[in-house]
Amino acid sequence: MAGTIRSYKDLVVWQQAITLVELTYDLARRLPASERFGLISQMTRAAVSVQANIAEGHGSQHRRVYLNHLSISKGSLVELETYIVLVVKLGFVKPEQTAKIQGKIDDVGRLLSALIRALRSPAPNP
Repeated sequence: MAGTIRSYKDLVVWQQAITLVELTYDLARRLPASERFGLISQMTRAAVSVQANIAEGHGSQHRRVYLNHLSISKGSLVELETYIVLVVKLGFVKPEQTAKIQGKIDDVGRLLSALIRALRSPAPNP
């Protein structure tokens, strides 16, 4: 059956979150080495948390637990977005250097919201 979700790896939101991790690491490489234990560490941790919580929640046997993990993912996503704003404000990168990652943050946010809405909807009767 086309479109069947057998694994968290089949979720478009998880796939897009992986791309977000890659973009985050690419941006982190542009930051000064002095930020290795500061912003770089925080940014990469937040990005990894987004996709990891999607996967962990999907592996749960309970919808409420899954929704909780998706909520954590959304929190990590806005945390990452805050770090992106900071690296621009601090002058480490130019705003145009963050356009691609900001677009991916927006994409993942929309997909997470859609998945959360779908999981909160009552299950259809057979």
